[in-house]
Amino acid sequence: MSDVIIIGYGPAGVSASLYALRSGLDVVLVGKDSGALEKAHMIENYYGLEKPLAGSDLFAVGKAQAARLGAQIVDDEVTDLYFDGKMFVATGLKGEYRGRACIMATGSARKKQPLPKMAELEGHGVSYCAICDAFFYRGKDVAVLGAGEYALHECKELLNVAGSVTLLTNGAEVTAEFPETVKIDKRPLKALLGEGQLAGAVFMDESEIKLDGLFVALGSASAMDLARKAGAAFENGNVVLDRNFMTTVPGLFAAGDCTGGTLQVAVAVGEGAIAGLAAIKYLRETREG
Repeated sequence: MSDVIIIGYGPAGVSASLYALRSGLDVVLVGKDSGALEKAHMIENYYGLEKPLAGSDLFAVGKAQAARLGAQIVDDEVTDLYFDGKMFVATGLKGEYRGRACIMATGSARKKQPLPKMAELEGHGVSYCAICDAFFYRGKDVAVLGAGEYALHECKELLNVAGSVTLLTNGAEVTAEFPETVKIDKRPLKALLGEGQLAGAVFMDESEIKLDGLFVALGSASAMDLARKAGAAFENGNVVLDRNFMTTVPGLFAAGDCTGGTLQVAVAVGEGAIAGLAAIKYLRETREG
């Protein structure tokens, strides 16, 4: 158990951790990889750099700085997040992490699968949260779009409720070990089917699959996925945030590239600082109350 769980240890997550740590809070930094920084060959448009620095080097410096100040750093992929009434609980592939506040700093949200009709069928058969919506598909035929650990997590949630679960990889190779009860179909997809309500999907070979529900789980769970699981409100497809980057769930914050806007290290660090300070204030006020 910790005071603050920070999901993502890039610029936003580390920045938030520095403020929380220096205020005396216990911090757990959970992350999977260096995200977009890994793709930055050389960074020179950031304050204080004597010479250009590779993104991977800047990432390593940030993690080391957080560790030096006392952060517990865990390499793990978070697949679920919820509030149990007292604590935020983040479930990863390797363990479970609890905190009185949570800051999501997972980097930019992954691109949604560009399938025709996907956008118009969101909320009408297309979902991004199995733990939220599985109940509505009791005994029905559903599919999960994905191929990795996150897709596996969603399949396991659905197997307890749905009549059948199919994994649609859309041509991608499977990178996790799925239960035998999950049917795997690797054929490329062409489009979704249905008018006002999902009816199925059509493959590139023109064959079709009938579906009552489709759960999108591409790559790793993004901050938006986790926010949905935790019950945060959305508006026009974006999570609702106040000026301190807190969601509509008290104690749950988002910062960095996952909030959209200008995707720059300087901006991510700034948002992380604001979220970190807001989390400190939130915890002090709730403790006093």
